[in-house]
Amino acid sequence: MRAWLLLAAAIAAEVTASLSLKAALDVPGWYVVVVIGYASSFVLLGFVLRAGMPLGVAYGVWGATGVAATALLAAVFFGEPLTPVMLGGLVLIIGGVLCVELGSQRAAARRVVGSAAHRAADPAPSSGADA
Repeated sequence: MRAWLLLAAAIAAEVTASLSLKAALDVPGWYVVVVIGYASSFVLLGFVLRAGMPLGVAYGVWGATGVAATALLAAVFFGEPLTPVMLGGLVLIIGGVLCVELGSQRAAARRVVGSAAHRAADPAPSSGADA
């Protein structure tokens, strides 16, 4: 749960930085928010990985959610267009990330089952007393 909360914070920092980049075109003071946002996002992403989330899942969710949220919020705040094709693309991106997450969970479950079966099949290490 901690990893997911950190990932949400990393996504929020990245989206804030990306939106601030657009704002900085008119008001250069926003560049401070850009730098802090991107730096915070990468530091938080490192904490996510340290908390045990697989890289493919963490980066996939971070990137895809960042793209989707930035596109949606840019439409709200800056009046950028959102066409039906773009919305369809965002749905496909999010669907792809969900597939990666589900695949990651299945792979982790197989690893746990496989290592338990491996431990059960291996005899206990001998102490060398019966040699």
